[in-house]
Amino acid sequence: MTAATTMTSRTTAEHELADLQREHGAPLFALMLRLSDGDRQRAEDLVQETFVRAWQHPEALRADDFDSVRPWLLTVGRRLAIDARRARQARPAEVGDAVLESARVAADHAERSVATLDVREAVKTLTPEHREVLVQVYFRGASVAEAAEALGIPPGTVKSRAYYALRALRRVLPGYAADLR
Repeated sequence: MTAATTMTSRTTAEHELADLQREHGAPLFALMLRLSDGDRQRAEDLVQETFVRAWQHPEALRADDFDSVRPWLLTVGRRLAIDARRARQARPAEVGDAVLESARVAADHAERSVATLDVREAVKTLTPEHREVLVQVYFRGASVAEAAEALGIPPGTVKSRAYYALRALRRVLPGYAADLR
């Protein structure tokens, strides 16, 4: 087969496909649009894939068993639409940008670890009395009365030591000042 013969058969096949698309494209698109729930882009993709299948299987289009190729094209298109619908149902639904923008962002574990280390180092700079009060009230969750009983000091002393301990931490941890209120 020469290059001229190949070019002639290729251009003939392209012309046949173009004629096929002109003759059957509109009804095929109408069916694909209905099967894709009005999604024009999906319908166009299905029509294009149907014509690709027609191009890949020219023997099916030249069969003498039928008068028109339209039923074959519509059947192929319908099957492609069914396959596409099944594939979409098999995977999770796509999420739009609005959903992502309103999604809660989880805190970064690395940042949390660094903050924990910073607070530990800062607490070590406090006096033992202030540290004991913070441990009781903030880390163990004890009330002022429970902390006073556990430490054997009056509740007013627990309050004042907690106040001065937090004030000292604010000076040592200036970036965390909002968290220490």
